[in-house]
Amino acid sequence: MEKTETRVIETTETGEPDVVCSDLVRIFTAQGVEVQALQGLNLRLDRGELVALIGASGSGKSTLLGILSGLDVPTAGVARVAGHDLLALGRRERVAFRRRSVGFVWQQTGRNLLPYLTAAENVAAALAVAGARGDREARVREVLEVLDVAGVADRRPAQMSGGQQQRVAIAVAIANEPRVLLADEPTGELDEATSASVLEAMRSVNERLGVTTLIVTHDPTVSEHVARTVQIRDGRTSTEVLRSTRTDEHGAEQAVAEEFAVLDRVGRLQLPHDFVGALGLHDRVRLSLEPNHVAVRPGQEQRPTAAPPIPTAVPHPEPSTVQDAAPSAAPAAGTPAAPPRGRHAAPTQEDAS
Repeated sequence: MEKTETRVIETTETGEPDVVCSDLVRIFTAQGVEVQALQGLNLRLDRGELVALIGASGSGKSTLLGILSGLDVPTAGVARVAGHDLLALGRRERVAFRRRSVGFVWQQTGRNLLPYLTAAENVAAALAVAGARGDREARVREVLEVLDVAGVADRRPAQMSGGQQQRVAIAVAIANEPRVLLADEPTGELDEATSASVLEAMRSVNERLGVTTLIVTHDPTVSEHVARTVQIRDGRTSTEVLRSTRTDEHGAEQAVAEEFAVLDRVGRLQLPHDFVGALGLHDRVRLSLEPNHVAVRPGQEQRPTAAPPIPTAVPHPEPSTVQDAAPSAAPAAGTPAAPPRGRHAAPTQEDAS
């Protein structure tokens, strides 16, 4: 069982992050039934970060990506991307935001590239739509070379491999020099080797151009290509894994991964499933503040049963009447018995006197 630490998500450090979500809520209504896709989600991406967001189907990750890209509007909370308040954008501002501030890569090639245009023409079209100035042809060559697909500049999507198509899609997404690049399952339709190649291309773009990148996926192997992985569960960010390289005492470099639980502003966190199952936690739990940590214990733990009372001897009551007293001993031999007393006894001399 892995050790999980707690990381507090705050937004007060110097310099505004490129992505800030605070208590983000998204509720969908269908046929009178409300579905809460995001339930107070918190997320922060600093400028230039490369982050993978993973989660099971239905966890809310695609809903989050739609909000960050400006395609959807949250129900409540705070969402800021590249300095724009997404809840306050008007229609025209939202269009300008999608054209210049964010780039987007879909899983399906048909949503990324126009099938009747070549790779170079697809990139040039993105520049034209955004009204880019300067030497567009030079920009087209530049981004295709960055993605290592300059050799397919004159090919249409149908003439490219799956990996080449996604690389060209990334080139289209970064053509307008956005501050944030969003990718929705960019390797979902690729084999393992091609997926690794595309992810390395995205990492190269992040390092060379400094564009903040968020990759949304359900594939946990994507986390091997990024320094930070955020897991989303039930509409909230639940855990984070931070990866770094350290040098041991022998001078050898070692990759280190540390898992943290995410603590929001009001003190909520989600315990990992394996922790909950191992301790049988459910309904209520007991918390106690220790010198350097908080202990969590099952709320239904067995309490020690009290031992049954030991029976004690009950003393016999003392005789309280003449009738309860024990009979006296018989008179000794030769001693005259006491005369009978009663209504029918003969009178004695004492009675006569």
